Amino acid sequence: MENQGGITVRRALELPGLRGGLPEVVTGEDQLDRPVRWVHAGEAPNLPALLKGGELLLTTGLGIGTRSADQRAFVRGLAERDIAALVVELGPRLPRLPAALVDTARSAGLPLVQLHREVPFVSVTEQVHTEIVNGHYALLRQAEEIDRRCTRALLDGGGVPRVLRTLAEFAAEPVFLETADGRLLYAAAPPGAGRPDPLQVWEGLRAGRTTDRDPAPSGAVVVEVPGGSAAPGATGTVRARLVLLPVGGRLLPVHRLAAERASGILAVVLMQARQEEELAARGRGDFLHDLAEGRIAPEDAPAQARVLGFRPGEGPMLPVVMRLADPPEGLTPGGGWAALVRAVAEELAAVGVPALLGVRPVEGRVPVLAGLRAEGERAAVSDRVAAALRAGLERTGLAVSPAEGAAGRPGPVVVVGGAGGWAAAAAGLRHAAQTATAARGLPDQPWYDARRLDIDLLLWRLRDHPDLAAFVDRALGPLLDHDRRAKPPLLPTLTAYLAHAGRKAETARELHLNRQTLYNRLARIAELLGTDLDDPHTVLALSLALRARRHVP
Repeated sequence: MENQGGITVRRALELPGLRGGLPEVVTGEDQLDRPVRWVHAGEAPNLPALLKGGELLLTTGLGIGTRSADQRAFVRGLAERDIAALVVELGPRLPRLPAALVDTARSAGLPLVQLHREVPFVSVTEQVHTEIVNGHYALLRQAEEIDRRCTRALLDGGGVPRVLRTLAEFAAEPVFLETADGRLLYAAAPPGAGRPDPLQVWEGLRAGRTTDRDPAPSGAVVVEVPGGSAAPGATGTVRARLVLLPVGGRLLPVHRLAAERASGILAVVLMQARQEEELAARGRGDFLHDLAEGRIAPEDAPAQARVLGFRPGEGPMLPVVMRLADPPEGLTPGGGWAALVRAVAEELAAVGVPALLGVRPVEGRVPVLAGLRAEGERAAVSDRVAAALRAGLERTGLAVSPAEGAAGRPGPVVVVGGAGGWAAAAAGLRHAAQTATAARGLPDQPWYDARRLDIDLLLWRLRDHPDLAAFVDRALGPLLDHDRRAKPPLLPTLTAYLAHAGRKAETARELHLNRQTLYNRLARIAELLGTDLDDPHTVLALSLALRARRHVP
């Protein structure tokens, strides 16, 4: 029982204090390995209500009552409290145990012990409590030893796998590290032939769980590994879970204590790994930013890219930039950004093209440079890269929900620049980064071609110039005033009409209007604006005003 860190009923009966009373086990011989949490002595009839469970109860029998019904109720109350054992000292007051007491204890599976000699209960209490304290001290020493071994394994460069193997060897059971949502990260088995493969054990565990969040089997030790979360605003949450499964035996309290010590070490390892991962992504983001800003010459870029692990081949390169919400909520060092880097990297790995992924937290941007085999792949690869970026954002819980979008919070924007060599890639990254900011507020689509948003970029650059606001007010002011005062609003009609290049049938279908209603609304718009909607110059001015309106206060 040294791993138990306590004392059992059997061990308590072997101590001098109780052994001097000539103890005789009357019932519950098969329950003597119950742990003893505490010793309590008393004679009151209401003793069961005073207990919490795990006690070794010492009594001379005064409180058990004289009637059989009272005696049965007394024992049932103790069994319900889940005490360790009932020890009754025989004497003049109670020369032998009542049959009702014995029968009820036997039925309840409660260890019942009678003492044939008088013993000082104080001495019994002191001896048992000393044994309990010594047991817990031994448990702490074992936990400290496994803590030292895990730390040594980490310092020797073993990482998470070595820490888990050390814990598995100590517990002689398989150990698993899983994500907070139940996905397996690492597995380790104790040494020795004939042990089941830990992955097979894990598959068997999963077969019995209907979801990843179902609890582990009975008897397992599950310890949370603390850390940050990718969820916006989350702090002090669970990074992972450490799971010990009782395949070959029973897990003891010392195993839980050892797992708790190991979880602290694993939290540091995982935090360090994520910080290193994020720092590496920031370094790649700085490289892409410096390339875009001209601080890295195109002829020097290939060598630096190879150091960062990017080998695009001989084909053109495709610059892509994802612009996140402003400010990017939930993205903190070692938290959201680290999780986002990992999720996007995993998604990009399935795209099938070499890619260099970076992050620019200050601007809330995720730049990517992908290698193409030919210019003709641009559209298809753009689709796949944009989907990977958005999927990574979804996985980390940072995507804007439909409700948030309806409330006006801008979602992520993915912009693709022109493909080409290193010089073209530098210009394309700069153009895509600038356009990604200007494109926010446009109708949502998987990705935007930076080459088709130059007008929006120009208007965005003029956003603080008073002439731009004055231009919007001259072009659209009367219509905006109307929509503030009357219904139905007419601005959506004008927007759809211009988007369809004046094709009335398509405009009516999009707005779900009959043709006459559309004609009436267009006539009212022309009247309010005092202009001809068929005039090309008017159409151009109104189109520019609608685009500029997104950027002016």
